[in-house]
Amino acid sequence: MHEFIKWTATEAVAHLCSGEVSPLDLIAAAERRIADTNPRINAMVTLCFERARDHARRLMNGPRDGRPAGFLHGLPIAVKDNTDVGGVRCTSGSRVFENRIAPGSDPVVQRLEAHGAIVVGKTNLPEFAAGGNTFNDVFGATRNPWDARMSASGSSGGSAAALAAGQVWMATGNDFGGSIRTPAAFCSVAGLRPGPGMVARLQKQPFNPLSVEGPMARTVADVALMFDAEAGFDARDPLSPPLLSSTLLPSFAQCAAQPRKPRRVAVSADLGVAPVVDRELRAMIGAVADKLAGEGVIVEEAHPDLRDAARHFLTLRGAVYIARIAPLLAGNRHLLKPEVIENTEFGLGLKLADVVAAEIAQGEIIRRAAAFFADHDLLLCPATLCPPFPVELRYPESWDGVAFDGYMGWLALTCAVTMTACPVLALPGGFTGGGLPLGLQAIGGPRGEAALFSHGAWLEALLGHAGATPLEPR
Repeated sequence: MHEFIKWTATEAVAHLCSGEVSPLDLIAAAERRIADTNPRINAMVTLCFERARDHARRLMNGPRDGRPAGFLHGLPIAVKDNTDVGGVRCTSGSRVFENRIAPGSDPVVQRLEAHGAIVVGKTNLPEFAAGGNTFNDVFGATRNPWDARMSASGSSGGSAAALAAGQVWMATGNDFGGSIRTPAAFCSVAGLRPGPGMVARLQKQPFNPLSVEGPMARTVADVALMFDAEAGFDARDPLSPPLLSSTLLPSFAQCAAQPRKPRRVAVSADLGVAPVVDRELRAMIGAVADKLAGEGVIVEEAHPDLRDAARHFLTLRGAVYIARIAPLLAGNRHLLKPEVIENTEFGLGLKLADVVAAEIAQGEIIRRAAAFFADHDLLLCPATLCPPFPVELRYPESWDGVAFDGYMGWLALTCAVTMTACPVLALPGGFTGGGLPLGLQAIGGPRGEAALFSHGAWLEALLGHAGATPLEPR
């Protein structure tokens, strides 16, 4: 493993800024690392190194004066394969778009490139980002670098696996029902599901607080650095908060660089919604609670009332699938995986009254969560109900003898938190007895990303798992 690969993103950017290394040096290191590790994990599915080198040369030949704080100075990154990069293949993991070339870049890619990031390739995902295991008929399955027999989860599984193996320093993700949080947990990396609108999106679907763009990296500081480049006001997204354009606000990277011990933390193994939680995950959350208490943090077992969250989440998700997939059903049904068809038909079968009731219910959940965080700095819970499972399993149908309700049942802990619209930091939480990663959700209050990064950096240092990646795929 080349020394460049071992650097955190924050360290790599510092070396780029000083001129000690060039963007071309890091692109070459990433290219070698991908060639060495990708045959074992299948995280990167489309590479664009010539485009990356052209971009690097323009950046190197351009003026260095006037670059804003948080500029990435040519750091190579990867982009999930449902996000357009101009001139690069973008399939969404579906045979429907197997040969599609993106005509232009998505706004999040435009922002990242404007802040000095260089895209070197696209990462794998399940078809149309539907599901918690990364496989599709175009590229096959992504494997977990910690144990290549296991799933990297999904839908941002390619991004998480690429980070864990040291193929890139940062990668984009998006999160609906846990698509940043569960891959981060399975691969022992970090990620942020931000509040709605914090990263602007242009959507051909109802504007809702369910589906968001967010950063993924190997440390809290690196996630914050990437979030500084992604977040910002965009008048085309009505959920985008204009306060982000204020120069008076500290950067998120500055917040992460100033770790702050939380005063009061709630912990929960199941949030009152999980049908079962693996015993090692319960032990992990208990061990975290003990460590916090040992540092003088007020710790209590508590959570907001989320008992109706999963049911209403599925309704609102079904409505989104009407917009995303229903237009494709008539001519492409034979190309779509069963779960995508099932999701879409569920949405088409909804009544308007069902959707309205779910939107009203989510408003109540958001208000209950806001009241809860008036008294708590953080809520900690597992990111998944179970440790990484075999990659051949489409999804867990049961665990410890308890059957799940549908293929989203094993994602209950992340789906319920999605409904709160609160920001969530995914953090490594420990390991099973067999050495497989276990992950945490650190949930903050509404629009509380800045405080969440400060508390998250302190928690990351306390737990001590951030140095476990990058690693050689096993």
